[in-house]
Amino acid sequence: MGYLQERHGIMMLGRVPDGTCPLCAVSHDPGQPHNRDSLTYQYKFYDQHGRWPTWADAMEHCAQSVKEAWTEALEQRGVKVS
Repeated sequence: MGYLQERHGIMMLGRVPDGTCPLCAVSHDPGQPHNRDSLTYQYKFYDQHGRWPTWADAMEHCAQSVKEAWTEALEQRGVKVS
């Protein structure tokens, strides 16, 4: 049971489309970040952690070089990563 069930009495139902990431429902290389803006990712993350994800959370599984490249690109666009 996750936070959505405990706090709000709701559960995530359904599947992600075939060929997409099971966490964010976006087609991306496994070594790249999850789509932090995907509603699927946001609600799955909230259900597990009780808070909304950051870009740092979406990149947690990535290699350090990927994190650095994404952090730089996002910050150039005015997006805070932490």
